[in-house]
Amino acid sequence: MKDVSLAEVKGLVGTEVGVSDWITVDQAMIDAFAGATLDDQFIHTDPERAKAESPFGGTIAHGFLTLSLLSAMNYSALPKIREQTMGINYGFDKVTFVAPVKSGARVRGRFTLAEARFRGASMLTNTYDVTVEIEDERKPALTARWTTISQFDPKDRPEDA
Repeated sequence: MKDVSLAEVKGLVGTEVGVSDWITVDQAMIDAFAGATLDDQFIHTDPERAKAESPFGGTIAHGFLTLSLLSAMNYSALPKIREQTMGINYGFDKVTFVAPVKSGARVRGRFTLAEARFRGASMLTNTYDVTVEIEDERKPALTARWTTISQFDPKDRPEDA
């Protein structure tokens, strides 16, 4: 999607505003995440044991790893707001981990703008309904409602906002 202006954002509410590039979640990524988060449960880090002892047939990504990839997905999928000077992660209202992401799988994010609301003189909150799809799988990895803040110079705020 092309870049948009602050004045155009409200008109996008209720529409799918972007689909990210595919990201491969390989064992190296899973291991790095395990190291960074101190979560080295065998279903994530031990391919042989995970194959033998888990119902997944091998290792799976941490749910929080999949969730953390939303930042990268955001950059490849969402239109840039021309007046934005900074973007801030505000938080999640709901996250549901629906299906495991097996090592080697590819995932992508699908974003629908659920709400856009101006706050104060220089902020716009954008709330997205997000689905992280797993390539060639019927069920998504996760669904979430994610709110971000677009910071901008107050002089750029639309008059009708």
